[in-house]
Order: sequence, then structure tokens, then C-alpha cells
Amino acid sequence: MQQIFNFIFKNSYRMLFLLLMIISISLTIQSHSYHKSKVISSANFLSGGVYEKMNNVEEYFNLKIQNDELAKENARLKSILFNLKDTTKIPYDTISGVKQINLITAKVIKNSYNIHENYLTLNKGSKDGLKQDMGVINSLGIVGVVETTSKNYATVLSILNVKSPINAKVKKSGHFGSLIWNGKNTGFVQLTDVPRLATVKKGDTIVTGGQSTIFPENINIGTIEKTYIDNETNLYVLEVRLFNDMTSLGYVYVIKNKDTEEIKKLEETTVKDE
Repeated sequence: MQQIFNFIFKNSYRMLFLLLMIISISLTIQSHSYHKSKVISSANFLSGGVYEKMNNVEEYFNLKIQNDELAKENARLKSILFNLKDTTKIPYDTISGVKQINLITAKVIKNSYNIHENYLTLNKGSKDGLKQDMGVINSLGIVGVVETTSKNYATVLSILNVKSPINAKVKKSGHFGSLIWNGKNTGFVQLTDVPRLATVKKGDTIVTGGQSTIFPENINIGTIEKTYIDNETNLYVLEVRLFNDMTSLGYVYVIKNKDTEEIKKLEETTVKDE
């Protein structure tokens, strides 16, 4: 306490000066509208800046919630698009009105891309409806196929996996082939077994072929970078530049086709009967 008194006593003149200056400034501001408006304007500027910074911080911490909501909304919209893409396929069950295709949002929590057999891990599993052989896509194109599931997680066979053949086609001409990865470059895959009579050129778009229950037809994959002839098969091999950056994946959508099990059972029965 004595130190406080000593401080006040030693600085009494300075403190008196500051007090009188504050009083005089206050009286000046109160009695002159110009000065008053300037002070208010400056105060608003400072408080506005503080509020803006606080809002930016709040928005940053809310990004995860917003991203989750956007992913769910995108999944809903994509489901609608897939079901309306080809009306000749009757996208809705005519009896129950149930859509054939739904999308389940998930997030990639692990991603390997530097080996020949690459896998992804998703933060959704069997309790969320994920099953083996479900297709996985994002806003840019295909990502892979669900390989195994646990209750809360799933592993995905990446398209950057040498054991991952996928049915695909040249969008412009409609010619089909098998999409594979030669294990060399993470930005490219190869479309093999394309007939020599197909008209293909650099820049043509490659999309899913729709000849399986895994992926709906016409989902983007990439564009043709170059073409060459396979000496063994005498068929085209198309070098495809992926739309996706497979080394940087976030939210994805898992494709749930309600007719998959029925089609599989029918195909298995057909094979046994042959």
C-alpha cells in the first residue's frame, strides 16, 4: 500500500495533468458536434474491426459444421441428379416411390497413393449403410470402390490401385474399355481394350460406362492425354489425366444402389444355370 501512495505522490503532477486533459477533451467533444461525430466514427471503426475479427474467428471454428452440412446437401442433390439422369431407366420404384440411388457422405481420414496397391479409409462404416462394392466419388469424379467395412469405418480400393479395374467409356463416341492404373503416375490412369475403330483424340472426356451396379453412367473420370496401340491386343490404350487430385481428398460420397443385391443374385443364378 505504501508503494502505491509513493507512486501517486511522485507522479501527482502527471496524473493531475492527464485528468485535466481528459476532462477538457470530454467537454470539447460534448460541446462540439463535429468533434463528437469524429469520435463516434472512430469508435465505430475500432469496434467494427474488433467485431469483424471476432466474427472471422467464429466462422473459422464453424467451418467443420458448415462443411458437413454442405457435403450432406451436395449428396442430396447428386442423388436427385443420378436418379433423373436417364428417365428410361425408371429412377423411382413405381410401387413404393423409393429412389434407386442414394449417396452417403463420408470423409477420407487416411489416404495412401505412393504404392501400387493404394487404399483409403473413410470415417463411416456398416452402421451408416456402407457395404462392400459400393462406388465412391466426389465432386470431381470417381475415387474408388468400398473394399471392407467395420461398424464405424470403411476401406476403399482406390482407383490408384493396380487391382482396380473399372468399366469406363469415351463419352463422345461411347466406346467402352477397362480403366486400370499402371502404378506409375498418381495423376493418370489408363483405359485399355478400346477398339481400333473408335474415334478418339486428346482432350476427349472419359466417364463411367454404367455396365455395372457400382457406378452410375457418365460420372467424370478425366480426359485423354495420349493414345497408343497395345502390341499384344492390337487395341487402343488411352492415357487418361484424372480430374481428381488423388493425393488430396476430403469429403466423398458413397453410392448406395438399392437394386445392387437383386442384380447380383440374378447374375449369379444365370451363371450357375449355364
